[in-house]
Amino acid sequence: MITYNPKDWFTFIFKIHRYETFRQLIPLMLGVSVYAGLITYLEVHTFLNADSKELTRSISTIFSILGFTLSLMLVFRTNSAYDRWWEGRKLWGDLTNCSRALAAHLKAILPESAFDEKKKIAALMSSFAYALRFHLKGEKMQRMHLTNELDEVYLNHFITLFEEAPHQPMAIYKELVSLLYQLKKDGLISEHDMYIIKSDLNKMIEVCGACERIKSTPIPFSYSAFLKKFIFFYVMLFPLIYAMHMSYFIIPVTVFILYVLSSIELIAEEIENPFDDAPNDLPTFKMAKNIALNVKMILD
Repeated sequence: MITYNPKDWFTFIFKIHRYETFRQLIPLMLGVSVYAGLITYLEVHTFLNADSKELTRSISTIFSILGFTLSLMLVFRTNSAYDRWWEGRKLWGDLTNCSRALAAHLKAILPESAFDEKKKIAALMSSFAYALRFHLKGEKMQRMHLTNELDEVYLNHFITLFEEAPHQPMAIYKELVSLLYQLKKDGLISEHDMYIIKSDLNKMIEVCGACERIKSTPIPFSYSAFLKKFIFFYVMLFPLIYAMHMSYFIIPVTVFILYVLSSIELIAEEIENPFDDAPNDLPTFKMAKNIALNVKMILD
């Protein structure tokens, strides 16, 4: 995720980031500029007359209505994508909070003699956050990702159990639940204590399911495809209608319209899946590391 100063907006005008949409659109903008120049040449030097100008002026009224419709669709597209990004951020915030709360409750409930049990719980909760992060990217959590987070004895144990699991977060969560119920059977956790920590425990798996829902449910294909077609035909028609009025000034105007409309769509495509490693996606690795640090600090 890109970190920046929102008040230093003037430098953004002259800064082109490595993943800036302008870089992605350069080939398309060059092609559109050639197309707009060709259309302008044909209209200006072949059939430019008063009747043609009057006809295009009448069509431009209808074209402006299409532009308004397109703007509404882009607003809906951007809002939908940002809602998905913000929901993902809230879910990882919930995971951070419930992990801290669960660790604090267990710290107060378990006796000082249950040192190994606390270490194992901290290791499981830390592993769950990292496993969820990689699971949402369609990857597997490997040994190297936990080398600095777990003690060697727990590291070897968890890698043996979870490295090849088809759903690593679920496997880790199941192990954590089994451990807590075993502590209950051993008399270290009472029925009342179990009732208190159960809500935080359930919240962890609820966050996992909600993140999977965001990951596996993209914007409907028909809507996304129609919007791209709408932008394409809108930009292609623009020189045909306004070239007679603007002459060769239509070229930069058309390129700028393409840049604005296509950039909005590209930004929406990037943020609608907030769990990858794109510059504007959520810093899930950093948040997982923060969860592991908080849990170890509380339980230690």
